Amino acid sequence: MKVNRETKRLYVGGLSQDISVADLQNQFSRFGEVSDVEIITRKDDQGNPQKVFAYINISVAEADLKKCMSVLNKTKWKGGTLQIQLAKESFLHRRIWIIKT
Repeated sequence: MKVNRETKRLYVGGLSQDISVADLQNQFSRFGEVSDVEIITRKDDQGNPQKVFAYINISVAEADLKKCMSVLNKTKWKGGTLQIQLAKESFLHRRIWIIKT
């Protein structure tokens, strides 16, 4: 039986400042195929990092997505507490889709 996989975009908050793309790829690849990781660091007025989060595109079966969310959400990892939820589609992906159609 073939498993139906869809590409999902996840928001991952609560990351530590020293997190890497490779760290996130390794952590999430056990649930599906990670195709893109974007780490964003929000800084205060003095340029000090305040909030680190990421968007991850992952091709995943629905059951594996649920498992990923239940296993990783609200767990402590590399100095932070993960907050994982489905994200809205990237503005750039929407724009490319609109231009193509």
